[in-house]
Amino acid sequence: MLPIAIDVMSGDRGPGERIAGVVQAVRADPGLAVLLIGRPDEIGPHLHGLPEAIRQRIGAVAASQVIAMDTPPRAAIRGGRDSSMRVAINLVGERRAAACVSAGNTGALTAMAHYVLKTVAQIERAAIVSAIPSEAGHTLMLDLGANTRASEVQLLQFATMGAVVARELSGIAAPRIGLLNIGEEDIKGDDTVRAAHALLQQSSLNYIGFVEGDDIFSDRVDVVVTDGFTGNVALKTMEGLARMVSTRTRREFAAGFANRLAAWLARPSLRRLAQGLDPRRYNGACMVGLGGVVVKSHGQADATAFARAVELAATLGRGNLCAQVAQAFV
Repeated sequence: MLPIAIDVMSGDRGPGERIAGVVQAVRADPGLAVLLIGRPDEIGPHLHGLPEAIRQRIGAVAASQVIAMDTPPRAAIRGGRDSSMRVAINLVGERRAAACVSAGNTGALTAMAHYVLKTVAQIERAAIVSAIPSEAGHTLMLDLGANTRASEVQLLQFATMGAVVARELSGIAAPRIGLLNIGEEDIKGDDTVRAAHALLQQSSLNYIGFVEGDDIFSDRVDVVVTDGFTGNVALKTMEGLARMVSTRTRREFAAGFANRLAAWLARPSLRRLAQGLDPRRYNGACMVGLGGVVVKSHGQADATAFARAVELAATLGRGNLCAQVAQAFV
């Protein structure tokens, strides 16, 4: 497999945290090779002392610029030609890398990926898809922020792409598709959602109809489709709720001897629960619909979470996702 190109400069944490995550991923996958994209003087010190067997699978490509988290997409395209983000995407477009990973500005990454890689088949816009923990293990959800608005045709395309990802990553032959809405009745929602509902009913997808927010975590649906504005708000709400529950749980178990004893007795169960719901396990969202594999990591991801995004990129890079998505639109 070609190496994975990794933008180690972008995001809310420094290159040290990104490189630590890359090293975790390389240690866990003997077949993985990577290219670290960024400023050599900031990358080099973090590679000292690594075992030679690991160091041989980690290359570097220089990039002099870094796209800030608040840079507008158009400005990023015009002025970021030598940015770590752009160089990583270019390597995928030049077929010198199997996939790329960035924790940077979502708008800039989306715009650059569309500009360089283009969309496949007649897909109008790529969408960001990721796994959300659920009763059944996980639910795939898209779009999570690439497109603040989506037409009924684009929502149908998102559903088709989501079904392909569910088959490729989860092995589900006929994934159940749900369209996120404020109710399950046909009359609910705005004109766009109702029009998409009609298109999905006429499609060959295994469409189960409208679903509500609580269905994301149920065993009722495999893929939830929505526009990027709604999807991103829902995702950030889930992350905030998870942090609040975790904080409150620790606080309650620390309040007094009896609570601490209860926490000690429940520790094995609590550890399994925490591991299953740890958001770091689900870091990494694929930008599906492009002519190459692009994985978006959370900007605040720590080393463990970033390693998960690199692992996802490696899995997709080894697969045939882009061709399968294109085939679905033939």
